[in-house]
Amino acid sequence: MSRDRPAPDLPAPLAPLVDAHTHLDACGGTDPASVRAIVDRAASVGVGRIVTVADDLDAARAAVAASSWDDRVYAAVAIHPTRANALDDAVRGEIERLAADERVVAIGETGLDWYWPGKLDGCAERDEQIEGFRWHIDLAKRLGKPLMIHNREADEDVLRVLDEEGAPNTVIFHCFSSGPEIARRCVDAGYVLSFAGNVSFKNAKALHEAAPLVPDGGYLLETDAPYMTPHPYRGAPNEPYCLPYTARALAVLRGAEPEEVAAHSTATAERVYGLESDIR
Repeated sequence: MSRDRPAPDLPAPLAPLVDAHTHLDACGGTDPASVRAIVDRAASVGVGRIVTVADDLDAARAAVAASSWDDRVYAAVAIHPTRANALDDAVRGEIERLAADERVVAIGETGLDWYWPGKLDGCAERDEQIEGFRWHIDLAKRLGKPLMIHNREADEDVLRVLDEEGAPNTVIFHCFSSGPEIARRCVDAGYVLSFAGNVSFKNAKALHEAAPLVPDGGYLLETDAPYMTPHPYRGAPNEPYCLPYTARALAVLRGAEPEEVAAHSTATAERVYGLESDIR
């Protein structure tokens, strides 16, 4: 992502949509006015509700705060796997406290990331990530909230740990990026797959094969903003208002109308996050 590139144009409206995973703080939403401005832009194109997600303790605090500033915003809290080495008793205690907030609808993002160890200074090692992942699984089960997974180059280990620990009732694979075999295994396990802007990338061939395999009640749409900006704006800063681009790209892959994809993904978001229906 380059902030030197201009922001994407507003897409044609498509409603109703829920941005199932974004990072409002990283998009510049750091106070009530800036959060409202981001959410208003999203609402103008049909994205009426947003789940803002944490990757460290500061972001978890910011996510819960944002959810209290605007009733269109919900939160998810966790420590990102690459930062799992920060999960001491004090951090675990505060994440647990934040996770109990009624505006927190998921525990995330957690999981495993085998791309960054050895490349990123201070990155949690594999054993630290696995320990942190197990703790977050337990937290999700204790609180009865969905588990939101970050999986980067760790397909087999993520599925193995979920099996060993016993998965929570609802498991969401955020920014699903794997191929058809893993998609089938996730679907068979009852997991929910969340599609981001990378589903629109021309080189994402395996993901293109996976996208049609997910049943209508089994997928979400997300921006992962400010990252994963959809084609043709790849590399520009992303925001929740860009979600209709991803919805339309997924519709093409699934041989469906964009309105169908919007309706199914929104119904799934309402079910898994426990949101009230937004009938228009």
